Amino acid sequence: MKIRLASALQADSIVDGQGIRTVIWTQGCPHHCPFCHNPQTHNFQGGFLEDIEDIKKELKSLKGQDGITLSGGDPMVQPSECLEIAKYAHEIGLNVWCYTGYTFEEIIQNAKQRKLLDEVDVLVDGKFIIDELSLDLYYKGSRNQRVIDVKKSLEQNKVVECPQYIGNKEIGYLYKKGSNIFI
Repeated sequence: MKIRLASALQADSIVDGQGIRTVIWTQGCPHHCPFCHNPQTHNFQGGFLEDIEDIKKELKSLKGQDGITLSGGDPMVQPSECLEIAKYAHEIGLNVWCYTGYTFEEIIQNAKQRKLLDEVDVLVDGKFIIDELSLDLYYKGSRNQRVIDVKKSLEQNKVVECPQYIGNKEIGYLYKKGSNIFI
């Protein structure tokens, strides 16, 4: 099975979910959100095809990763392909985050997307809306988006947001004296 990607896998990301992550940038998005961060991923014919077995081999070879992040584009437009990758990530001990323009409520109504949801730990849902833009949010770009604990949401049959990502980040940086590290 092949998946259409926008770029090579990106290891060691610290901005696409909690921890150190490998991002899988899918190609193709129907939402076309104005001012999208990744407009080059919208075209369904763009990017390139990659064999999922090759992605699995690459994931297995990576060291120091806490999880994978399915992003794009919109991973939910390739749910079967992303499902296979997410299952494998869990098999090798990685957690799975997924960014989508669809809402949780829309996804659970689509059988193929719902199967993928079963293999996602954290879902960041909703279209990016420029009028809701905030640079002070955890792992999302606009206030309408939610960082969802998928397992709890499915168990409780309602959206349960991850409490640690509700609200704003503290503004400002702390500089560690004697180093070049900003936290």
